[in-house]
Amino acid sequence: MRKILLGVVITLVILFTFKYCEDRRDNRVELRESSALIQEQVKNVGKLIVIEGHFSEVFNYKNSKNFFGDYLTSEKKALVVVNADVTIAYDLSKLEYQIDEANKTLTITYIPKEEIKISPDLEYYDVQADFFNPFEASDYNQIKDIIKSSLSKKLENSEMKSNAKNRLISELSKFYILTNSLGWTLKYNQTPIEAATELNELDL
Repeated sequence: MRKILLGVVITLVILFTFKYCEDRRDNRVELRESSALIQEQVKNVGKLIVIEGHFSEVFNYKNSKNFFGDYLTSEKKALVVVNADVTIAYDLSKLEYQIDEANKTLTITYIPKEEIKISPDLEYYDVQADFFNPFEASDYNQIKDIIKSSLSKKLENSEMKSNAKNRLISELSKFYILTNSLGWTLKYNQTPIEAATELNELDL
């Protein structure tokens, strides 16, 4: 009788041990599969987001110089028509992140800043100058700098910036959807993201 009971106990111990090891093995497989799935998602999102726009402006350029005190004034001026192509890009291949399998956490440590490119095409009309105050290379460079500065300010107040950020948030929200569905936690640096809407509040 004792031998039978001992055999039953040994059999149960072996079964429980096998079951425990099997559960742990399944858990490790699940973690590794989840980690691989997250890494694959990061690669898929790691692409270039580009927003394109166009600006058209007309500028009046004037430059005056005084000679012999205020007795003689020499003025040069030009009408400048500007057609500029503008792009705002986020290169998400530069995104940096860490995966913590033990704590089931995906931490985004670095989100690249937007890259802004302004390519103005300038056409000059009604260019007027004289011997004492001629148009020089420095004038054209100054006009180009002034126009780029003006376009940059207009860009800051345009919908292009907000559209580009919305595209970025849309891509980042894919991380939240995936991690949330797998029971993982998404963090930006040390801040846990508990809802997709919180991505809009990040200082990007």
